[in-house]
Amino acid sequence: MTDWLTLGLAVGLAIALGVGPECRAGNPPDIPVMPLRACPSLSSFDDEMLAFMRARSIPGGALAVSRNGRLVLATGYGWADQEAGERVAPDSLLRIASVSKPITAVAVLHLLEDRSLGVTLDTPIFEVLRYQPHARPGGEPDARLARVTIDQVLQHTAGWDRDKSFDPMFRPLTIAQELGVAPPAGPSAIIPYVLGFPLDHAPGSTHAYSNFGYCLLGRLIEHLSGRPYEQYVREEILGPWGIRHMRIGRTLLELRAPGEVRYYDPASGENVMTPENGNQVPVCYGNFHLEAMDAHGGWIASAPDLVRFACAFDDPERCPVLSPESVSAMFARPEASAGYEPDGQPKAAYYGCGWMVRPTSDGKANHWHGGSLPGTWTLLVRRHDGLNWAVLFNQRTDPSGLSYGDIDPAMHRAADAVREWPRWDLFAP
Repeated sequence: MTDWLTLGLAVGLAIALGVGPECRAGNPPDIPVMPLRACPSLSSFDDEMLAFMRARSIPGGALAVSRNGRLVLATGYGWADQEAGERVAPDSLLRIASVSKPITAVAVLHLLEDRSLGVTLDTPIFEVLRYQPHARPGGEPDARLARVTIDQVLQHTAGWDRDKSFDPMFRPLTIAQELGVAPPAGPSAIIPYVLGFPLDHAPGSTHAYSNFGYCLLGRLIEHLSGRPYEQYVREEILGPWGIRHMRIGRTLLELRAPGEVRYYDPASGENVMTPENGNQVPVCYGNFHLEAMDAHGGWIASAPDLVRFACAFDDPERCPVLSPESVSAMFARPEASAGYEPDGQPKAAYYGCGWMVRPTSDGKANHWHGGSLPGTWTLLVRRHDGLNWAVLFNQRTDPSGLSYGDIDPAMHRAADAVREWPRWDLFAP
């Protein structure tokens, strides 16, 4: 299995041998391109990435593509750190934001395969997690919380709706102040605080995307495993796949990991980390508490590591950490309105356990998840024909007004334009 430190050394060797960015035909000087291995037949991916980044003035991006379980492309584009003149390498680490959710979902499903725990997808989550709701003046805990199941939390149907109320994961300073704890608030304060408010929907009735729900799942993993969330995921989920450099990111610039890029956003915002040091900070570094977002948005990863993660489900019979039954449950259609139209017809796309799912006419399905934070835009795709890809950028907003979601059709165009796929496997040692 590939060690991505070794991969970085291989990049340097590739450049020395003349297949690096200086030698790529047609490589524009404004966006350096650093492939792990050059391949003219895959040039459509470079074309789409460069056009996309240039139109939005994106400093840096990374792309990895697999085909039938083999890594065929891993490329860094642009600048990991413009100020330092550091280029994005194929194995550069970036914040992946909500692409963290499939990782958490897999960890939950893996734990539930241990029947000795006595916990299933249908188990009410607060039978396992015993939190005392924060007492609010004039407010009472919602009795419906007792009906919220683990399955509903995984599928975003538990009843929390950030569009109807608020997203507590982006209020660490407010919550700390209201509860009288040291800022920024972490899960141990955020969870009791939220449980003091009524649910926005009856459990199981409505799909409403909830970062808070996945925060709860991180605590479920800790409770059932007896280990910190990050430790459990790295040891039991990522480790068996040979993924060794993914980790929970850090909020502050000076604490970024070795090999991690710098994030770019022109805005400033309220300092939630050390408010006594001033009210305004760069929005990427101190306006939100990344460590508290661990299970729903806190991971940093390279594009190849994410593709390796996605490949694990290409053959459910050989998945190293989930049984075929658990893989099936992960992609299963939810009940009621989350999975069906009002007339009873199945929805064209739905949210399973940690993944968006779109069934295809050949009886297979496309699976994907996107992620977004200030300074970060990410996408992980599992396509029905054996192709997987991960796209990561260190910027999510710019004056162009162009959608960053347009990278999705761009990658499909690039894949469809390939006439001959290389036979190599860049995962191989």
